[in-house]
Amino acid sequence: MPTNLDHRPDPDQLLRQIQAEESQHHRGLLKVFLGYASGVGKSYRMLNEGKRRKQRGEDVVIGALQDKPDPAVDELLGDFEIIPPLRMNGREVMDVQAILARRPRVCVVDELAHDNPLHSRHAKRYEDAQELREAGISIITAINIQHIDELRPRVAPLADKSVSDMIPKSFLLAADEIELIDIPPEQLLERVGRQPDEASRVAERRRLSELREIALLLAAEVVDRQLEAYFEAHGLNQTIATQERFLICITPRAAARDMITIGKRAADRFHGELIVLYVQQSDLSQADQDALRAQFAFAHESGARVEQLTHEDPVAAILRFAVENRVTQIFIGRSLRENWWTRLFGSAVDRLIRLAEGMDVSVFPH
Repeated sequence: MPTNLDHRPDPDQLLRQIQAEESQHHRGLLKVFLGYASGVGKSYRMLNEGKRRKQRGEDVVIGALQDKPDPAVDELLGDFEIIPPLRMNGREVMDVQAILARRPRVCVVDELAHDNPLHSRHAKRYEDAQELREAGISIITAINIQHIDELRPRVAPLADKSVSDMIPKSFLLAADEIELIDIPPEQLLERVGRQPDEASRVAERRRLSELREIALLLAAEVVDRQLEAYFEAHGLNQTIATQERFLICITPRAAARDMITIGKRAADRFHGELIVLYVQQSDLSQADQDALRAQFAFAHESGARVEQLTHEDPVAAILRFAVENRVTQIFIGRSLRENWWTRLFGSAVDRLIRLAEGMDVSVFPH
């Protein structure tokens, strides 16, 4: 009897699937807060994420901090158990052995690219974090693009100061989640207290905008790698990725261009479909209406299918649309501001993540 070899499982593919499943089962998760320049607020967002998880009942400790945290960051530290660092050659080193003995569920690691002194357990702090992950401890960390070794030729001429501590891009590409801390260059200049003359201000905005674009492309590359890992873990061949459908949920104040850009890259790479969805809101200001029109225009330029819905419950509308259209990936924006209601009961985004069964949800701050 003839055998149809075309339908036999590919042994290499099966091996990759088994390895991916084993890796996900034993290793801690990695979440990275990525900044395009100093002062964007990545350390604050990192600690705020740790605080949110702690309030949710997870066991969270701090393994490493900035040498001189700013006041906003300092205020958050009282909420955490801090594992005291070791002192070696007059410098502080993350105490990996103490963290392993304490065995928390999550460890917060700042200054990820930090070089450890001679005779340390590892030469680099990111290697300390890798060991904790291999032991099943999840890591929340933060880094600026100027510390990514492979980006040095592009970033160094644009950076306002030179740095020597580096991590390989491969560490970021292994992240389970990446969050780009994205604020407009004009706002960043005000935050760090720079008030140059107009000519210098234009040059500064251009410099920061170029750094911001590099960070956006890096975040998109990490999302691409996450999708590859998803295919590996589920035994999917990328040639059947036409089943992948990326749903970009926009609002007037969402980081729509970033989400659409990343979604388009992923859809193009995996031969998927890109859909941009807006659930209509009432009483929009003129500025919000103008922002929406610009977002729709950019979506059309990007080749996306654009849909609008009217529903009193945006989360229900998004989920119903996603199910009916067999969506596999949802991109949605989330405000950095939280009120007491959100802290107590969670946000609409939290609800969407809980209910989006069988779909991956990527959250973009705005």
